[in-house]
Amino acid sequence: MSKIHIVREYPYPPAIVWRALTDPQLIPRWTSTGAGARPEGFSTNFGTKFRFVAKPMPGWSGIVNCVVLEVQEPRLLRYSWQDAGGGEITEVTYHLEACAGGTRFTYDHTGFTGIGGFLMAQLLGRVRRKMLSVGLPPVLKEFATSESVPDR
Repeated sequence: MSKIHIVREYPYPPAIVWRALTDPQLIPRWTSTGAGARPEGFSTNFGTKFRFVAKPMPGWSGIVNCVVLEVQEPRLLRYSWQDAGGGEITEVTYHLEACAGGTRFTYDHTGFTGIGGFLMAQLLGRVRRKMLSVGLPPVLKEFATSESVPDR
């Protein structure tokens, strides 16, 4: 089974990183370095069915269907991930923990099977690394300087 595992550290408290990762208005800003997904119907409530809508590409509608499976704000978010065209259901997990100087964010996307899953994990892994290294930091910086979010 293939997976994506990415760990990044950001110089902001977990509450700020959580907000940037889960605020429906901020998500499209940091995902713009990838396919630019915007969430529809997203909330961090257990059982919420939502979808990510991105620009369609050849062979992909641009839509991913998801269900929130677990939430422990501001430390953990886990949701299912399935292409709107069908196929295997995989899981995405965001894990945040306070560390010296900020927050350690661990992104895991698991459940990819077979050669197709291996290739998908490779493709999505490159895109996710770019989003979390290039897309998210400026959103965090701007959000942290414009908002007062208490450290939780």
